[in-house]
Amino acid sequence: MSEKSFVITPTEHPVSDADRARLLEHPGFGAVFSDHMATLKWTSDKGWHDGLVGPRRPFQIDPAAAVLHYGQEIFEGMKAYQTQNGGVVLFRPEANAKRFGRSAERLAMPVLPTELFIEAIEELVRLDHEWIPTSEGASLYLRPFLFATEAFLGVRPSREFTFCVLASPVGPYFSGGQKPITVWVSKDYIRAASGGTGAAKCGGNYAAGLLAQAQAYDHGCDQVVFLDAVERRWIEELGGMNVFFVTKDGKLMTPPLSGTILEGITRDSILKLAAEQGLTVQETPYSYEQWKLDAASGVLTEAFACGTAAVIVPIGVVRDAAGEFTIGNGAAGPVTETLYHRLVNIQRGVEADTHEWLHKIEILQPVG
Repeated sequence: MSEKSFVITPTEHPVSDADRARLLEHPGFGAVFSDHMATLKWTSDKGWHDGLVGPRRPFQIDPAAAVLHYGQEIFEGMKAYQTQNGGVVLFRPEANAKRFGRSAERLAMPVLPTELFIEAIEELVRLDHEWIPTSEGASLYLRPFLFATEAFLGVRPSREFTFCVLASPVGPYFSGGQKPITVWVSKDYIRAASGGTGAAKCGGNYAAGLLAQAQAYDHGCDQVVFLDAVERRWIEELGGMNVFFVTKDGKLMTPPLSGTILEGITRDSILKLAAEQGLTVQETPYSYEQWKLDAASGVLTEAFACGTAAVIVPIGVVRDAAGEFTIGNGAAGPVTETLYHRLVNIQRGVEADTHEWLHKIEILQPVG
């Protein structure tokens, strides 16, 4: 690759200022997209090449492309924020790049160097910075992904790949914003098993969980909770988020990284912030049965889910085929709210970034 890895080709047909403003009023989540996308090719003989930030458009791939038949695909989720002083920042992009690399290794895919990963995102955000919404709880969601494009039906790793980054202005992930959610504990399906791809952020993990998520919706729940694959006893994670538990004696617990759950970047950030606040932080197995007992006795006072999309959202009610129980009084607890506001304030530049988590993007023209 050359010193500048991406050719910048602005679209000749951008969305008008008026239409963009209308779309940014209520963007929802993942339904609105910016004008451009970043792409990069990889082949076994040339490595990474043909970097481009250009108009967002459909891909043209062969019907025999390996991704369509064997699911060789990974992705990331991250956000760009406008800070209170008008700057634009990413939150811990190096962590996303490293996790993207670990996912690639697990799926027998080429590892994209961290500097190329971040450069692609920076160039796209610079070009589409006017798509960053400024309303409360809103941001520019970024979706880097890599997929196999070689036309070949044999079962082996592909020798050709396409990397792409999409940008989507989003509001809160849940329609109720930070209101407590209701979760469904799946007894019928699992998300991942030891030795599988649970720690990789690949589409197959999410596809395997969609039926369980649909079951959750059918029972009036917002998210599904998965138990371990062996004993069907230990809590692992939600369909798209990690999970935390708060006890009345100041303990914060979350399931350990055992290879079957995703190494959440929001999860890791919460662990660091909670320890600073004097909470006793534990990465420890926690059974569903104990969750019910602790909620009933009052030992457990709060539970919340976390991830890039939702940030932190309280869990109010837990439901399964046998019944349901409430966490605390069913409302967001003080620990959940404190961690949420602290994390959001760091991301928005309101609170000091003592961990150096923010990555500033220089914009050549005024934002907003």
